[in-house]
Amino acid sequence: MITLDHVELSFDRPILKGINLAINEGEIIGIVGKSGAGKSSLLQIIAGLLDASAGCVRLNGEVVKGPSSRLIPGHPEIQLVNQDFQLDVYHTVQENIRECILHLPEKLRVQFVDELLELLELTEVRSQKAHTLSGGEQQRLSIARALAKEPKVLLLDEPFSHIDGRLRMKLITYLLELRRVRQMTLILVSHDGSDVLSLSDRIFWMKNGQFIRNGTPRKMYYSYKTLEDARLFGHVNSVKVDERRVYFRPDEFACVDTAEKSYDLEISFIHAQFHGPWLHTLFRTKANEMILLYSLEPIAHVQFITIQKKSF
Repeated sequence: MITLDHVELSFDRPILKGINLAINEGEIIGIVGKSGAGKSSLLQIIAGLLDASAGCVRLNGEVVKGPSSRLIPGHPEIQLVNQDFQLDVYHTVQENIRECILHLPEKLRVQFVDELLELLELTEVRSQKAHTLSGGEQQRLSIARALAKEPKVLLLDEPFSHIDGRLRMKLITYLLELRRVRQMTLILVSHDGSDVLSLSDRIFWMKNGQFIRNGTPRKMYYSYKTLEDARLFGHVNSVKVDERRVYFRPDEFACVDTAEKSYDLEISFIHAQFHGPWLHTLFRTKANEMILLYSLEPIAHVQFITIQKKSF
């Protein structure tokens, strides 16, 4: 278990303000917030790479010491993958991974390196020096190095920023399997809430150095009070109904024959975009407000919808 007890950080201004959090072994936590919210600094403190100004972090009851208390900064059971990548730039891709598992017998070492190269789709560049890789390949190599160390806790800062959808799903599946087999704890940080929706058990919204809201992915997506809150996790429609503003996700609707209730809208088709299994269709309301609707089948012919808010 990881516990954060009133963690604070200040430089010329407060960065983190009294962060309290308890994370169970094997739990996956998402932390979402805009740039400057304090997300990356919090991960560095959890990893033991940055000293907190106040409070402490504990892993299974033992205090995680910061760089001022350790000759070599960092905790051996906690690995952080951030935007710096921290690669041995003049070593090859496979050397970067292999040097993380020198304690293993040679046969297991070779198998593990090959497994990680295949997972992160780095096999074709295995003999290239790290400094010759693209930004996306360097990020994937950084993730491979962290996984090679088999940490109890893996911290990922903007983990999918350079990874396409197909590889993202492959990596997510692998991480979920690691959680099941090894009870590895994961903390994911992103400025885009959609990055953490599919993987997290709980999500925390960080703003101005503190958590202001948390819940399950479904709750964070469908239950919101402001437009800012809603937009963290994807598109949201905003329409005026009976002199008040109503927000709804693109899938929170049903087609109806006529507008009879207050939450019924008369709409006119603008255009549709094909997104594989989904259609994204743009409409204009009678009040000249644009709305986006998601559907499995074409709905260009629809003239009326009713807003149906989902439970969580």
